[in-house]
Amino acid sequence: MTSDIKSKVQGLDPNVKARDIKSISAQTANIYESISVITKRAEQISIEIKNELHGKLDEFASTSETIEEILENKEQIEISKFYERLPNPAIIATQEFINGDLSFEYREPRVVHED
Repeated sequence: MTSDIKSKVQGLDPNVKARDIKSISAQTANIYESISVITKRAEQISIEIKNELHGKLDEFASTSETIEEILENKEQIEISKFYERLPNPAIIATQEFINGDLSFEYREPRVVHED
């Protein structure tokens, strides 16, 4: 995701919208497992975005001796605004899941109970 965030979110609606539960649960056969996969991916995306943002903002870090000498940098502000406008990581992860872009596996053998 790092350095590829712009292309991943391009054209992605940043607004939350209703989703069909059956289609989301189809990949795992259980809505809770699907939500778990999406949640774990959203956490990864959130960390990646945070690290990418901090990396870009660190380029502007100045080694001043006093806190009062903080200068506003127009480019730094624009970078921050870009990241503020990004869709929520949960929205990005949900779209990746729906598109089949996520791969996941079970750590332990999965037992399915048929009622």
